[in-house]
Amino acid sequence: MVKQKLVLRFPSTLVEEPVIYSLVKDFDLMVNILRADINPKKEGRLMMELSGEESNFRRALEWMQKKGLKVMHLKQQITWQEDRCTHCGACSVICPSGALVLNRPEMKISFIEEKCVVCELCLRACPARAMETLLDNAR
Repeated sequence: MVKQKLVLRFPSTLVEEPVIYSLVKDFDLMVNILRADINPKKEGRLMMELSGEESNFRRALEWMQKKGLKVMHLKQQITWQEDRCTHCGACSVICPSGALVLNRPEMKISFIEEKCVVCELCLRACPARAMETLLDNAR
């Protein structure tokens, strides 16, 4: 059994195709959607956890890449670059899961990776760019 977090980038030509339906029906995989959005150019991005038998998983990866989807592994949810952090607290205010905490009275940020749900709100909120998402092209 394989279980991996992936990010799919959809060109505008594929946004309206039933990709998730195909992954479930044609490849017998289980899909857990973590986040999805479509930008103004009608390009899509989907973060998901995909699980199932290894042979089905590999066939599905090949199928998605042949369709023109860019498939990337989500190596880690979000990483915190402590050396860049100014401990301003902007990320902790916006974090819905409590993964980023402003410790008082020290006024220092802590990152609890297990609580992170990859919403990426911290990426936009951090003026120091101390938060990053690590992606790796699927092979």
